[in-house]
Amino acid sequence: MIRNSTLAVVCALAMGVTGVAEAGFDSFVIREAGGNPPTIQPNNVYVAGATEFVISAGGMKAALGSNDINGITVADITQLGITRHDDTTRFTAGSGPAVAPYFNIWVTDGVGNYAVIANEPSNGAFQPLFTTNLDGSKTYDLSYADLADKTAKVYETPGWNTNSSWLHTLLGATDPLTFADVAGLEIAPPPVSYIQAGNGVGSGAPDVLGTEVAYGFNWVFGDTLSNYVSGAEGYVVSDFAAAPEPASLALLGLGGLAMLRRR
Repeated sequence: MIRNSTLAVVCALAMGVTGVAEAGFDSFVIREAGGNPPTIQPNNVYVAGATEFVISAGGMKAALGSNDINGITVADITQLGITRHDDTTRFTAGSGPAVAPYFNIWVTDGVGNYAVIANEPSNGAFQPLFTTNLDGSKTYDLSYADLADKTAKVYETPGWNTNSSWLHTLLGATDPLTFADVAGLEIAPPPVSYIQAGNGVGSGAPDVLGTEVAYGFNWVFGDTLSNYVSGAEGYVVSDFAAAPEPASLALLGLGGLAMLRRR
């Protein structure tokens, strides 16, 4: 299993860079509720270096974003990882707060169109992928193989809810889509100008509130409704990771990005 520090070593070797750095994740606010933002703060109660996201009202939304897997295809994902430490038994089994976070991935067709694809952690088919550890914490450690037959939701592009988006047209398919259907799409966030121009991108899209900076991969906390409100203690998470297969890293380091575009 490739954790953050190991991934950094692989990146350095693939790109001919010396030294080791942590894989990059930034925490950010996506949306406020009534002028109040989600709270993002350190939490060392369970494990040193964990981050807590307090979602106290419906509409609040925050995320951990990374550009570590930009430029590869969905099929080249080897690990999407995160460990959650707070007590999930305080929520109804299978509910949003019990199985969060969920993920958002920006994808593109390479000719100027962008969309968000997301998992559904409250979907019964997805829940067995959440592993309970000996200390009671829970971990997502997902590869493309884990996701391939699971439902992939499409958001933040015109026509997503009517099966008429560019993505549906490109695939020649309608909902429900699976991650196998979107396997060949390139992971890439839209530029700030694309979001600021509208293009069907809503306030719930995974980009930084106020600047519209976006990340290719995002672990998301909160939602439009109140179905992901965390309560007084928030979502306490650590060990977040987003990793491509080593062959993809080598290609990116050698300027072979074009080889990773939609196959």
